[in-house]
Amino acid sequence: MLSNIDDYYLGQPEPMKSCLLALREIILSSNANITEAWKYSMPFFCYKGKMFCYFWKDKKTGEPYIGWVDGGLMEHSALEQGNRARMKILRINPAEDLPIELIAEVLEEALEMREGF
Repeated sequence: MLSNIDDYYLGQPEPMKSCLLALREIILSSNANITEAWKYSMPFFCYKGKMFCYFWKDKKTGEPYIGWVDGGLMEHSALEQGNRARMKILRINPAEDLPIELIAEVLEEALEMREGF
C-alpha cells in the first residue's frame, strides 16, 4: 500500500509528476536533517523536525511552487510573498528544465536562516 506522499506524487500528470519527484530529491538530498512528512494534505519537508517547506499548486495556473515556511524572513529576489504573512513561494515551471542553481541558492538561504533560530 502506498503512503499518502507516494500516492500524491504518482497521481500527478506529467510533466508535473517528474518535476515534483525531481524537486523532492533535490530537497531531501540537500541536507541530512531534512525529512519528508504529510501535513495539511500536501508534501511537507521538515528541518530538524520543524516545518521547512512544502509543495503546492497555484490555483490559477496549476503550476507547482515551493512554499517556504518563514519565507517572510528570507530576502531572495526570486521569492514571492503576495498577500501571505509568513510564507514566500518559489514558482516552478514543470515544462522547463529545473533552475537547479536558483533552487540551491534559495535552499541555502533557508537553511542558514533555520540555523539562526
